[in-house]
Amino acid sequence: MTVTKTKTWTVDVQLIEDEGRTRAEARLHGNDAVQLGKLGTGEEIRAVGLARCHPHDADVPTIGDEVAASRALSDLAHQLLDTAARNIESRTGKRAIVQP
Repeated sequence: MTVTKTKTWTVDVQLIEDEGRTRAEARLHGNDAVQLGKLGTGEEIRAVGLARCHPHDADVPTIGDEVAASRALSDLAHQLLDTAARNIESRTGKRAIVQP
């Protein structure tokens, strides 16, 4: 009989706004996330996204938040795909390409 498992991975996004510039840092962590190859030592996967307001545009912080956060999350997703590919390669001994 197959046992169903539920795992929880948490992604936190911290946004820092400063004079028309936004920096987002996304972190993947959690008890089950340590099963990831990169997180085997309890590390987190971190990614950064940046956004800036064009000098001729109105400064709308929410838009900067959205752009910076999406860039950080996109980078985080690519790092996770790279981790999966490395884990496949270490098990199979063959080059792996994991498509997004």
